[in-house]
Amino acid sequence: MRTIGLLLVLFACNALALPQHSPVPGGVAILEVPDLDGAAPIATYNGKRVMVQLLDGRCVAIVGLTLGTKAGEKTLELEGVAGTRARLKFVVDKKAYETQRLTITNKRMVDPTAEDLVRIGKERKRINAALERWTDQATVQVALQRPLQGPQSSPFGLRRFLNDKPRSPHSGMDIAADEGTPILAAASGTISETGGYFFNGNTVFIDHGQGLTTMYCHMSEIKVEPGQTVQQGEVIGLVGATGRVTGPHLHWSVTLNDARVDPTLFLPAESL
Repeated sequence: MRTIGLLLVLFACNALALPQHSPVPGGVAILEVPDLDGAAPIATYNGKRVMVQLLDGRCVAIVGLTLGTKAGEKTLELEGVAGTRARLKFVVDKKAYETQRLTITNKRMVDPTAEDLVRIGKERKRINAALERWTDQATVQVALQRPLQGPQSSPFGLRRFLNDKPRSPHSGMDIAADEGTPILAAASGTISETGGYFFNGNTVFIDHGQGLTTMYCHMSEIKVEPGQTVQQGEVIGLVGATGRVTGPHLHWSVTLNDARVDPTLFLPAESL
């Protein structure tokens, strides 16, 4: 097995519609990888399949990094079609996120009952299945658009305290909007799951291919069904205040190789 030194993509990412290179917890690492056995390799990171795109004759791996990723040297595993294996080393930098404290009036949304926990456990399996989904697809649309216009009420990565109790970091972007505002698909794809969930409320998941999934939560109404194909900009639901919320808004998240990553890395600068 070969070990390859760090190879960063040096060409203009925006021109090629790639996400922003940001190798930090909750970020995305853009790595140029060699072809193996005359073709694009299969790439894995932490046991998860990683997106590989062919751009301008070069193979590019787009690696999602969880918020729990520790800074330091990491390894991307590569395998060719004939079994040739290689390792690509890259470095993840530190990043500190701000703290947010919220007051939730519905106490069950902070401390669920035993019955609630049973429901949450069942729903978690469905949510995980949608977020872990891998669909082989030669080309993936990774240039996303905002699902709706409006102020960003809570950015990605906040260390959250709900009613002064520590909870998981904020794994998406909250966009404030009036109830009933149309929510648009951030990119073309297939609806992989929909449903009404305890914390997320009415939610839609879109599978865009190669481990890229977008999730849209707290809807007042869902306008699509599982298995349906949607185009970028198509209405998929309406803004609401279902699930654990303090008011009407959209919680929008982007998942890459089962890592929740900062959605702003996928958006054009003018939309931020």
